[in-house]
Amino acid sequence: MLVRQSMIFMIPLLVVALGGMFSERSGIVNIALEGKMVMGAFVGVLFLHAFQNPEHETNHWILLVALVVAMLTGIIMAFLHAFASINLKANQIISGIAINMFAPAFAIFAAIFIFGTQHVGFIQLQFRIVSVPLLGSIPVLGPMLFQGAFITTYLGFLIFAISAFVLYKTKFGLRLRACGEHPQAADSVGISVTKIRYAGVLISGALAGMGGLIWVIPQANLFSGSVQGYGFLALAVLIFGAWRPRRILFAAFFFGFLQAIANSFTGIPFLRDLGIPAAFYSMAPYIFTLIFLAFTAKNSQAPKAVGQPYDKGGR
Repeated sequence: MLVRQSMIFMIPLLVVALGGMFSERSGIVNIALEGKMVMGAFVGVLFLHAFQNPEHETNHWILLVALVVAMLTGIIMAFLHAFASINLKANQIISGIAINMFAPAFAIFAAIFIFGTQHVGFIQLQFRIVSVPLLGSIPVLGPMLFQGAFITTYLGFLIFAISAFVLYKTKFGLRLRACGEHPQAADSVGISVTKIRYAGVLISGALAGMGGLIWVIPQANLFSGSVQGYGFLALAVLIFGAWRPRRILFAAFFFGFLQAIANSFTGIPFLRDLGIPAAFYSMAPYIFTLIFLAFTAKNSQAPKAVGQPYDKGGR
């Protein structure tokens, strides 16, 4: 049960952190992950609210369409960030902060304008998989990983596998890394730094928008204009994971496990009997985030050109 709950918190962190990785590996700082998550979640839930059929027990196809809608929303927000950062050479931090401030305000305003309340509801239980054929019958692992899980859990691992393959096994991945490390060298061999950076930021927006909806689906049956800081926590996972997919996977699971303990410690006799206040367990994932960042950030080497507007005449 604890492992399954860990997956609920881990998967959105994994997907959004991988999105941040694509942007920053291309050389563009992306602290706007929070805002893109909020916008993706809001528009995705709005789509579910409008098109979900309450008479159907499962609506997996409508969830997949909603995820595509959330991705497109994230891409639109990412395009604004990319245009400001790449074409206008604006400060990438300020651009990201602007998106983070705009997104929750817009989501709440739009929800109140449409529904008269900031809460947008949907039917949550339609997106669980009762049991994966064959795998669900495996002793121990079956009930733990392949029964009663959300479809978004398996989608997250698929995105991880694709991201790792694209980054290290494709020509695009090599060019993306080159633009984040030494864009002048990449440009000298005919690589369009602008196009590659745009691609990195737009992929980041797509995954962040999708990650916002993935975060909402298992948490509750409504969205209230906030993802509770998970975009910023995904940035911490990205740094702790040293901008590498496998380390990001480990970091996401670690923080997801801590969050699962914080949410279910009353069901663990050893932790319940310690008599520690519930507030401590709620704070624990963020406290450990700060501690681990303090000890690991020095050894985490960010892409050398990240945050630097590309100057074709620079050296």
